[in-house]
Amino acid sequence: MAALPPFSTSYRQQPSIGTPSSVFRQNQNQARPTSALDLPGLQSASRVLHDQFMKDAQIIPDIGDMLTTPGGQSSALYSIFPDDYRAPFQKRRLVGIPEALFQYYNTTNVTSHMGLIPEIERVWISIDHKLFLWDYIEGQDISSFVDQPDVITHVAVVKPRLGVFVDEITSVMVICTPVSVLLIGLSMSTVLGTNNRFRKEIKMYATDMMVSTDIEMTSVAGTSDGRILMCGSQDGCLYELHYQQSESWFSKRVHIVNHSVGSVQSLFPRFTSPKSEDRIVAVISDLKRNCFYTLSARNSISIYQASSEKAVHHVQTMSNLYKSAQEKAPGSPALTPSNFQIVALHVLDLGESRTGVQLVAITMNGVRLYFSPSTSAYSFSYASTPSAAGGVRPLQLIHVRLPPPNLLHPDEQSSPHRPVYNSSTRNSPPQPPSRPFIVSGLENSCYLDGLMVSAQPGDTDGTDFLLCTAPDLTRIGSLGQLNPPSQQQPSQQLLYGPSSYGTGANQRPPLTEHATLLAIPGRTWSMATVPRESTPASVAPSPPVTNELATQFSEPSRQFMVLTNVGLTFLIKRRALDYLKAVIEEVQTEGVVQPIIEFRDSFGRDQTCAMLLGLASGNTFLDAGEPSTSGTLCTISPDIANVAKQAFYDFGERPIWTERVTYGTSDSSGSAIFSGRREGFAMYFARLVRSLWKDKLTKPGPPGLQQSNFEDNLLVTVQKNLFALKEFLDTNPHLFHSAPGEHSVSRASSGNEQEAWKAEQNSVSQLQALLSRTIEAISFILLLNDYRLGELIAQCDPDTQKLITSMTFEDLITSQNGVTAARALVNIVIDQQIGQQISVDTISEVLQQRCGSFCSTDDVMLYKARESVRKAMESRNPSERHNWLGESLRLFIKGARMLDFDKIREVCGEYQQLGYAKGAVELPLSCAQALDPDNLGLEYWYAACPSSDTRKEYCDKRLKCYDLVLHSLSVFEEQASQSTSVKGSAANAIDDPEAIRSHAYDLAFSSEDEMFHSTLYDWLINRGLADELLAMRPPFLEAHLKREPITVPKYQLLWQFYVKDGQPLRAAEILAVLAESDTDLLLDKRLEYLTLAVANAKSHPVTIGGRHETAISFLTNLEEKLDVAQVQLEVYNSLLPHMNDPGEAGEKIQYLSKTLLTMSELYQVYAEPFDLPVMKLLILHVSDHHDEHVVRPIWDRILDDAIEKGADAQTNADHIIASVVPLGKRFYPSESAFPLKYIASLLVKFALKSRTQLPNGWTPRVLVQCGVPYTDVWDVLHEMYESQIPPFNTQSGVQVVSADIAILLNDWLEEAKRPQSSVPRGEFPVGRIDLAVGQYLAELGANQAETKAIYEGIKRQLRRNW
Repeated sequence: MAALPPFSTSYRQQPSIGTPSSVFRQNQNQARPTSALDLPGLQSASRVLHDQFMKDAQIIPDIGDMLTTPGGQSSALYSIFPDDYRAPFQKRRLVGIPEALFQYYNTTNVTSHMGLIPEIERVWISIDHKLFLWDYIEGQDISSFVDQPDVITHVAVVKPRLGVFVDEITSVMVICTPVSVLLIGLSMSTVLGTNNRFRKEIKMYATDMMVSTDIEMTSVAGTSDGRILMCGSQDGCLYELHYQQSESWFSKRVHIVNHSVGSVQSLFPRFTSPKSEDRIVAVISDLKRNCFYTLSARNSISIYQASSEKAVHHVQTMSNLYKSAQEKAPGSPALTPSNFQIVALHVLDLGESRTGVQLVAITMNGVRLYFSPSTSAYSFSYASTPSAAGGVRPLQLIHVRLPPPNLLHPDEQSSPHRPVYNSSTRNSPPQPPSRPFIVSGLENSCYLDGLMVSAQPGDTDGTDFLLCTAPDLTRIGSLGQLNPPSQQQPSQQLLYGPSSYGTGANQRPPLTEHATLLAIPGRTWSMATVPRESTPASVAPSPPVTNELATQFSEPSRQFMVLTNVGLTFLIKRRALDYLKAVIEEVQTEGVVQPIIEFRDSFGRDQTCAMLLGLASGNTFLDAGEPSTSGTLCTISPDIANVAKQAFYDFGERPIWTERVTYGTSDSSGSAIFSGRREGFAMYFARLVRSLWKDKLTKPGPPGLQQSNFEDNLLVTVQKNLFALKEFLDTNPHLFHSAPGEHSVSRASSGNEQEAWKAEQNSVSQLQALLSRTIEAISFILLLNDYRLGELIAQCDPDTQKLITSMTFEDLITSQNGVTAARALVNIVIDQQIGQQISVDTISEVLQQRCGSFCSTDDVMLYKARESVRKAMESRNPSERHNWLGESLRLFIKGARMLDFDKIREVCGEYQQLGYAKGAVELPLSCAQALDPDNLGLEYWYAACPSSDTRKEYCDKRLKCYDLVLHSLSVFEEQASQSTSVKGSAANAIDDPEAIRSHAYDLAFSSEDEMFHSTLYDWLINRGLADELLAMRPPFLEAHLKREPITVPKYQLLWQFYVKDGQPLRAAEILAVLAESDTDLLLDKRLEYLTLAVANAKSHPVTIGGRHETAISFLTNLEEKLDVAQVQLEVYNSLLPHMNDPGEAGEKIQYLSKTLLTMSELYQVYAEPFDLPVMKLLILHVSDHHDEHVVRPIWDRILDDAIEKGADAQTNADHIIASVVPLGKRFYPSESAFPLKYIASLLVKFALKSRTQLPNGWTPRVLVQCGVPYTDVWDVLHEMYESQIPPFNTQSGVQVVSADIAILLNDWLEEAKRPQSSVPRGEFPVGRIDLAVGQYLAELGANQAETKAIYEGIKRQLRRNW
């Protein structure tokens, strides 16, 4: 990135940012968007935040990574600058020792000691036997303890042992004198002090626990389980003060145990003491790792672990540390036997180093020794057992950190020196100091999160110098600098021995620190870190403690306290943010821009933009001092804010579009590299919300209930900072747009540039949407906390409870589950309000103002609808009640898409209870449509509900709503029936149950939802109301009855519907389909349907619809089918006795009753196999099938069956008559079934055989009985007479026929003469008979006198009557 031109005056000419109140009012007046949440956009923005979490976790290495750089066993890289705005620490304030204490220094020979107890926010000061506890927060408040006679030499506060003291006692104060150790119980409470800051109020409790010693105890340390360890001043032994609630047989209530010589020896007089080189001079507790360390006068460090009661386990002792240090930094002048004296040990927190760096020791001349658990055999230490107990591993020296050799003297550091900036001096190391200072006599030190403060006497009386070091993030971090400082020549780089640092791309940077020397008044007694509220551990990827860039806007600055005989000096760690603020002030006041450009080059574009955005918008942690107790938002002056805003815009540059071309193809795709403004926005936003984003919303609270996982004050603080950011961005929308003239610079790349700007603005708008919703989400959680979140969750259904308890803050904001859970919780709150008869307007307004996206206008509408129902229930005025119900229905229908099914059912129940038919019918119908907005369920229903179709879900939703309508109709039916059975006083018409029932049905039938109508019709039909339904003929009934799947009941109704509708032909068509349907209808029912179909088809008017020819064809077809069906019924009836026959025969007969068959099937499958000659004839007759080869064998069989063997001729003749006459009557004149000539020949042949026993004329008389006309019988017999075919080729045969003809003609004549004769006289063929009789007489045999007489009689009758 090219250096910016000198800042123009535009920095100071920008309009000042509006005051928070004015912007807030403006914000409130803006109309809220009514569009639905863009969840994909919110999720995209959330992924951007997650990427920033990952970056913050990676850009700065932790302590362990820098100390274990390959080849870097020692280091001495420091950044030392003369300009004070880059000094890592700053003296914040000095609080003098209270004047009230000086009255006790009234004699010259008093003994006084002092020290810090930061756990209780007190300085302890002893004057002889008197102990004073000074509350340095309050300033002058002192409490005292004077109830013991001995000089007090040491005081410490430790955790109490469990179960020994009352619950109020949360700490134990250990008071040491040369001859005793005394325990005092402490209880603490937090109260608001006079200067509006919270302070700890303590109460002291006498414990009556004191033990006498002949050794003065010092360096008291407590363990996490309440054990108290210390060392003896004179003998250097390790002691433990053991105390218990009451005395026992073998131990006193309080006594001392000497762990250096063994617990048994400690009960007897001391005859020996450790050698002077083994003397322990300090005990340091490691609470997190459950161990403690001791430091001896000869620089040996031992590790112990508390084991059983009154016993400790020695893990390891490290000695020869000087030699080990020399091996790691050979040739270093800082390592000499005379100045290698360890003055302090400091424990590193577990989270400080991934590689497990655990302990740092500091020597009197500032050499730091870092230790971590050993991974191999250790050569410079010994352990009491091969492996450490309880997981505490032996340590080894891993790194030697050498002190800075050319520190600036405090006098030079504090001078108002400003280097002159030009291109040749930029980034060059400062000139060697005129008065370099070498650290040589450190006495006190303090360590926190990679920061070290150490004190030694100054070079003038009454002054101490403080050596302060802190990691230089610009050199150890990967901040995206184009010209990173690590490639410049550091201001101090001294390498000793084999240490060398790689320069490869993957090489981890070595530790580089800022160092400075500060002067403070007085001699140092003690120093400690100022306790901060610990930031709650977050699930989101967390930055290492060294990365203050990620935390400077979300937690207060780190502070140290240094206690001297003058007072308490507070040091504050200066953050990059404070450095930036200083250089911006310089730009604003003096117009010098080089420092801010240097800052940008040092920290990188994106980090600088993030910090500028935080500065310009304001932040609760902006002030480097102590955070305000109320988390007040801190802002900078408008002029400085304008500079920060302009720098944010100028440094941010522009987004860039990068093309990616796939090799060998013409396809190309691109992506945007965002500007520093967008990156800075995302980075700052992510840092503000990291403590919430990935964490669960709730955690287990009181028994059976959940509670918020976040403290309210954390939520409020985060929200203030987010709102300040949103307000700033809303006020300055131009920050993410290009300047008017920028696009004209390069026309060629304008297309890509526009793509880049488009991508950037899309990402920024998504982030801004997420910002707004996050602010509202915090308001929402705070509101739920006000309404007791745990109890609200407990009232949700189990699925929702499970959803909420597994949900993260991010899920609430960006997921559909979050929307669902939020709505469920709001509904519970509203239900509570309605249940308590409180208007929902107030809570709705609060929800919409504070968290509108969690309570939309639709939600509010539904709440008001429910309130209208409540008012209707309470109203006694029918008209007013009806108005409230109408208003509720209007609102419910308007917000129908927001209602879940349970709520719809509940509201319908209320409408039913109130007798509100319109609501009980129209609401579920409207909801059915709203729940299926794209009609997917309707399409699924129209498609006959195919299986495995995703649309089924929407269809089911509709059906559930329809069921509610049907339930309402049932309820109104029941109410109406009850009212008619109980005749009470005349009710108001509006409440008349019968009128309500009738109105409900009218509303249901007036619906235009075909799917609902279909459901309604089924319901009515199932209730036996089909006739009423047919009488009504509603609009969708025909379509419903025709819908798949086709059922017999539906078609039975459909043909009746057509009959009532005057469409007989359609009725016939449906009846035909029914008759032939593949259902379980019995044969007689099918026959009935065919008969009805024929009847309806015949009644079809000729003129309707121009379907006359089609109708005739259809009728003919129907009649044929009816004929076949009638044949089938006869076949079935003839076989009925054999229905239960075993095997295939019985099954065939049963099948015959279940379906319609063709003529061929009836003949081939039944008539033929079952040998049914009559049925065969019937089939031939109905089908009009002419085949002599088929019909003749049938008649042969019939006559054969009629003739009984051995019977006389007359008997057989009777049998034949009984068989043939019914068939003749049935089938004549069908030649297919009743071939007259053939049957006549068979009868004549039988008569010939039995001519002696049968009378003449038997054959023609049988045929006449069959219904054959006389003329047809005469024709057949005459043909035989003339045929000359055997047996009519003999005289006897001819004479028999002639005799039959004579009888036939005579019978015919008599019949013609009879009144009401079946033979009309005019049709009698007189002439033809007369001629024929003449022929017959002429050819008659001589012996046929009887026949002759008949012929002659016929002639006479003819002449007489005609």
